[in-house]
Amino acid sequence: MKRIEAIIKEENLDPVKSALDEAGFTGMTVLNCRGRGTGGGINLEWRAGTYKVDLLHKLMLILVVKDDQVGTVTDIIIAQCKEDATSGAGKIFVSPVDEVIRIRTNERNEDAL
Repeated sequence: MKRIEAIIKEENLDPVKSALDEAGFTGMTVLNCRGRGTGGGINLEWRAGTYKVDLLHKLMLILVVKDDQVGTVTDIIIAQCKEDATSGAGKIFVSPVDEVIRIRTNERNEDAL
């Protein structure tokens, strides 16, 4: 099993969520987060001058999937977030998951997904 963490722009959540739902991936966690990539943030112009925003609002999507589903999920996320492929489009991290336990039923691993 793998854990997929995707940092995406807030406006991409609905298209990503809809595409994942259509493909049968309904379980996910969404967290508000702030961060910056290699661009270091953005500069905003105000009447008083320039203001640097170095931590931008993003969303983190977390899914745990079977090993053979990783490519499908990451391809869906990329397809939905790449249209405006500007700086700050996001990142996807994939890492191994040793064990999953569904609390209500005590099902384990792939049965708990």
